[in-house]
Amino acid sequence: MVEIFVKGLGVGLAIAAPVGPIGLLCIRRSVADGRGAGLATGFGAAAADGTYGLLVAVGVSATGVLTRYATPMQLFGGLLIAWLGLMTLRGFFAARPKEIAAPPTKSVFSAFATTYLLTLSNPTTVLAFAGMVAGLGAAASGAANAAYWLVAGVFLGSALWWLILVHAALWARARIAQDTLRWLDLIAGTILFVWGISLTFGAIWG
Repeated sequence: MVEIFVKGLGVGLAIAAPVGPIGLLCIRRSVADGRGAGLATGFGAAAADGTYGLLVAVGVSATGVLTRYATPMQLFGGLLIAWLGLMTLRGFFAARPKEIAAPPTKSVFSAFATTYLLTLSNPTTVLAFAGMVAGLGAAASGAANAAYWLVAGVFLGSALWWLILVHAALWARARIAQDTLRWLDLIAGTILFVWGISLTFGAIWG
């Protein structure tokens, strides 16, 4: 059982480690809004991965429910990502004071919920977990609740990566100029907006 859990930890780290749009959003929120918002963002993504893993473990994916609602989920996710991109771009074009101000207070629950929904709106994630559960092999075939141990490992591995990323972003924030942080808004906002629009068009015409 320990072997399955450790395997899940490794898979969770591997899934979360590529710094894509969600990772960029986590970095941007950590830098702009502080540790709480950054951790809430990362743990929201980890919770969504864990949710999909749990659905696979209990056999929901076999019913075809996730596939049936894949398009509306992608459409919703694309629109939400595009909106977050626009809000981030607004931070670039807004006037900034010359001195470095304290990070604004943002709702930790909002940061968690939006990232959870963003990650959950990509139902193709469930395929990765389906493959992992199916790939447990003979070593796990006789183990009770093996799939659940794997899902727990994946969640904790993913959460560990977000913890590392948030603190790396906070370390960098203390060492870069305020003008540089402003350009982070431009980069993050542009990537999020383009990604959201591409998902939206893919859901409509895909």
